[in-house]
Amino acid sequence: MSEVTYQTTRTRPDWLKIKLKTSEKYLETQRLIHGSKLHTVCEEARCPNIYECWGNQTATIMILGDICTRSCGFCSVKTGKPAVTDLTEPKRTAEAVKAMQLRHVVITSVDRDDLKGDYGAAVWADTIKEVRKSAPQCTIEVLTPDFRNYQPALKKVFSAAPDIFSHNVECAERISRQVRPQSDWDRSKAVLQASVEWGLTTKTGMMVGLGESDREVLETMEEFAKLGVTIFNIGQYLQPTKNHLPVHRFVHPDTFSIYETEGYKMGFKVVESGPLVRSSYHADEQARQLSNNTLN
Repeated sequence: MSEVTYQTTRTRPDWLKIKLKTSEKYLETQRLIHGSKLHTVCEEARCPNIYECWGNQTATIMILGDICTRSCGFCSVKTGKPAVTDLTEPKRTAEAVKAMQLRHVVITSVDRDDLKGDYGAAVWADTIKEVRKSAPQCTIEVLTPDFRNYQPALKKVFSAAPDIFSHNVECAERISRQVRPQSDWDRSKAVLQASVEWGLTTKTGMMVGLGESDREVLETMEEFAKLGVTIFNIGQYLQPTKNHLPVHRFVHPDTFSIYETEGYKMGFKVVESGPLVRSSYHADEQARQLSNNTLN
């Protein structure tokens, strides 16, 4: 792997300024989401792309409530004891997807370590099936927790046949315990490997600016390219509140371009790399790109 000069800064740069634009389409998406009493990671995780994505009538729907049983150092989703599982959620999610006339939907969830039977996998499977039934024209991407690598739980989700299975490693292995103290690097890797072996189009991603080196970024990408992962997303970590992990550096857009170039050399079919890239950023375009590549 060749040495490259990377550009970084420790003060928040101009390229991370976000334009706040509440268009009519943004407000329509907001009405549909709130009217269906659904949660979105767009709001819960304070995603900087919410105005762009909702303006394009795309959203990442978050099932299994809005309270997570884990407390990752980078994430602003609430932590605590979740409410009782709402079994009407799969149906309401499907109805919202149909009402929004989506071509592609991303579904995610909080971690539900309290659901010892299958960690919420049955609700995941029901949601995929309901969306498929209500909106057959819509491709389905799932961004799941690790289900503690419990194989029967993974098989429930895999068997529901999402078009894209995604699970994020979030960061370089060396700092994983600090960033995700209740998660495990090897467990995440095993989940992604199981998805690849099942035959699903598999996706993962990470953040930069948490204390990793540039070499570790490329080594992480290479590790998952060799595993058979198809899509890799990489973006800048932004501290959501003063109680979360600090930003160690802000990576220059030119460096993100280098990550993208190197990622394609490694064999990824799609690489989304940029300061404001998040897990489901341009997910609709990624799905279309993969579909076109398959047809060609």
